[in-house]
Amino acid sequence: MVYNSYLMRKKCCLLSSIMENLKFLLVIAMLFSGLIAQAQDAVAVSVEETEEEESSLSISGFVDVYYQYNFNDNAAGTTSFTGAHNSFELGMANVIFAKDFDKVGFVADLAFGPRANDANGTSIFGLTTNVIKQLFVTYSPVDKLTLTAGNFSTHVGYELIDAPGNFNYSTSYMFSNGPFFHTGIKADYAITDKFGAMIGLYNDTDSKTDVDAAPGKHVGAQLSYSDDKVGVYLNYLGGKEDTSLTANQIDLTATFQATDALLIGVNATTKMYAEDDVSEDESWFGAALYLNYAISDNFALGLRGEYFDDAYGLQYGVADMNLMEYTLSANLTKGNLTFVPELRIDVASEDFFVDADGNLTGTSPTFILGAYYAF
Repeated sequence: MVYNSYLMRKKCCLLSSIMENLKFLLVIAMLFSGLIAQAQDAVAVSVEETEEEESSLSISGFVDVYYQYNFNDNAAGTTSFTGAHNSFELGMANVIFAKDFDKVGFVADLAFGPRANDANGTSIFGLTTNVIKQLFVTYSPVDKLTLTAGNFSTHVGYELIDAPGNFNYSTSYMFSNGPFFHTGIKADYAITDKFGAMIGLYNDTDSKTDVDAAPGKHVGAQLSYSDDKVGVYLNYLGGKEDTSLTANQIDLTATFQATDALLIGVNATTKMYAEDDVSEDESWFGAALYLNYAISDNFALGLRGEYFDDAYGLQYGVADMNLMEYTLSANLTKGNLTFVPELRIDVASEDFFVDADGNLTGTSPTFILGAYYAF
């Protein structure tokens, strides 16, 4: 009897010990499962943040080609990128890598082809850099201020190097006489939601490195206003072009969305040259009106009318000459592909163009069929 009582107490103690151990194991299991859940959440957040960071890298670009026929049976050659006659030509293959993350970012804008060579053809220490259209880093120390350092497209003018950035395939006289790009540093400041300002310090214009022939740096500046319908940009660029020649360019660019279908654009620019020990300053001037009308989602018409005054013969070597061009273009879009059939007529106040017989003439009509695929 005493022995049985002893066994009963021993069994009770054993059961009690087992229950305590089970409770301990249950608590450990709950803690362990909580740690696993937290670890899974942390991994999920880390993966999400990594995916978000990686997804901020954007890749875009385009390729373009064209055919041109000049009715004088001669290459036009007076503006950029379309200097061939009766020939299918390559334009440019362009790819842009861009990323913004936590107030910093970069852009690597690479371009290949004849259009890239014409726009970006410079060299540094004997190495060609024409594949670099833009290469810069950005930093925003505060919300309204963005600092940019590197090589970037100019703030001056209405048109762009990139074919998809323009309605017309051929370029204007003002665009062709530059500038195209700058290398240096600039600061953009948002004064309000609508007003902005920029100031920059650059190497020699259209160069990725400074040269000894043009001492000092160029200064660029911009004042801007933009809202849902209007954009107005007043631009300045100035600096030494050689040891004795100083150039200052003032440029006005504006757009007005008159209706959902009609966009009106204006560009006016003048470049003034002051040379040491020369009493009279020289300059050239240009102005253009752009009218773009969207007939449907896939079809639009655009008209550019431009006047370019080269009275001193600075750009084309003929004194007291002015040039006018009238360009009618269509944009026919299918997905990412756009065709740009274009009729352009250039008129000079002097016999400046060359006809089929090799004689000088005052007009130069041209047909262009351009095409680009943008992604």
